Amino acid sequence: MDYQAYRHALAATQGGKELPFAPAEFESRRRAIRQRMGDQGFDALLLTDPADIYYLTGYHTFEVSVHACLVISQDRLVLQVPSIETGPAVVTAMVDESLGYRWESIEEVVEPLAATLEPHAVIGLDAYNAGLRHGVISELQSRLGAQRFRRDGGALVDGVRIIKSPAELACLQEGARLTSLGLKAAEAVIRPGVTDNEVAAEGARAMLAAGSEFMSLQPIVTTGPRIGTIHVNHKRRVIREKEPVFLEFGAAYERYTAPMMRTAVAGRPSSEMLALGDVCRQLSLALRDAMRPGNTFDQAARAADAVLAPHADRVFFSGVFGYAVGAQFPPSWVEGTGFIAQGQNRLFENDMVFHLPLCLRLPGEWGVGLSDTVRVTPDGGVPLTDNDWQLAGAP
Repeated sequence: MDYQAYRHALAATQGGKELPFAPAEFESRRRAIRQRMGDQGFDALLLTDPADIYYLTGYHTFEVSVHACLVISQDRLVLQVPSIETGPAVVTAMVDESLGYRWESIEEVVEPLAATLEPHAVIGLDAYNAGLRHGVISELQSRLGAQRFRRDGGALVDGVRIIKSPAELACLQEGARLTSLGLKAAEAVIRPGVTDNEVAAEGARAMLAAGSEFMSLQPIVTTGPRIGTIHVNHKRRVIREKEPVFLEFGAAYERYTAPMMRTAVAGRPSSEMLALGDVCRQLSLALRDAMRPGNTFDQAARAADAVLAPHADRVFFSGVFGYAVGAQFPPSWVEGTGFIAQGQNRLFENDMVFHLPLCLRLPGEWGVGLSDTVRVTPDGGVPLTDNDWQLAGAP
């Protein structure tokens, strides 16, 4: 049975069986994208970000390293996937047409894709997306003419995706619940003599057992001096007496992730640890107060910077006080549609959702991280996660 026969056999009984939302939700998203396409002069968009494709079609798979793309025009959605992904395309996606190619023959994507795009005079690309392969786009531009392609298609999609629908908010809320279960389970096993791997394993087990799908990022657990280095992870290290343990988890529910950071201590937290934890809390309060429709991302960042300023020479902070979250795939749960940082002058709007990654690190010593995922409302930022903003102490 070749992949074409496989597709037809599946479609007979399983077509659309795992569509993650009701068709009306996808129709609403497509209307919003098509309205902006018309307003901005696009005849079609060529999308290669797995999350963008999922957002508009429901197509999802854990294999996101292969070439897959979506062409959206005013009247059609055409999905192109490799032969090995024919099954997920049939079972999870809502599209007008699916194009296949042999998994081992990437050069086969060009001809059918060029034929699909040929009728469209202005084609938008997400030029900054890692999924846009140079070989594919250069061949398309050679056949169709580089002048047809515009680089700003990704910004158009980002502008729609950053505002969450009620269905998306419900998924984020459930993701937040699962994340909290994982963090509580992980904290319960923290004590001197336990390894960081054991803590991560317990947290992962709890999230998966409660219903999480494969996660966009594995549970993050670091201890003691290793907390002072950003973006390292568990590595068989034994937790010592009175050491802090940093945790950052994000379960996935229908691919939606609402991350949370916690810090626990294998013993009684020191006064210095408690003080740094309180700085994290004050940062969160300042940000949430500024996260109101009509304020800019820059204004919120400056309000937080004012809180951080007395400590800025001593602690390392990433410089980004928040990033948008929603539906995402490995290697990250960061949506990429918006960042709360200085110089970002976009306005907050109702139902944007951000993770506020407030981790303060003392390089080579330790650090404290506490965070929530927060929804923008007329009254400011309202947490979807349930952080109690305490440093948990273990006996």
